[in-house]
Amino acid sequence: MDLVDKQTRSRMMSNIKDKNTKPEITIRSLIHNLGFRFRLHDKYLPGKPDIVLKKYKVVIFIHGCYWHRHENCKLASTPKQNAEFWQNKFEDNVRRDGEVYFQLKTLGWRTAVIWECSIRDKQNLPDSIDLLASWIKSDSEYLEIPSRLVELD
Repeated sequence: MDLVDKQTRSRMMSNIKDKNTKPEITIRSLIHNLGFRFRLHDKYLPGKPDIVLKKYKVVIFIHGCYWHRHENCKLASTPKQNAEFWQNKFEDNVRRDGEVYFQLKTLGWRTAVIWECSIRDKQNLPDSIDLLASWIKSDSEYLEIPSRLVELD
């Protein structure tokens, strides 16, 4: 059972930002300090990537572990209330992410995914940013930056 009424829950959910989130601003600041220049949320690219580095033909998505279902991550819980609705919603998000990555690859863009948990992991954040910077300058197609918050099997 939900602790708040339907209208309050709806208002709360609609206040969740999808652009210019704290993790996005953190990554943007760190890569800008390394000398990278970029555009934000390019509406002409599939998925409106969070960060676009046209010079390197690189796009960066900063994904929330909860909404994009970071596998084995402690932050990717599933609500018990209305579980079927949420399961379908999460599956749609993951499917759409895969389609966007494929479309970008087809267009010749390289994709990086930085998970929210890797940004929260302040101890490893400098190493993650160094890895990202090296990857941007490389020829590798895909990069995913998780964190120690992910439970490895």
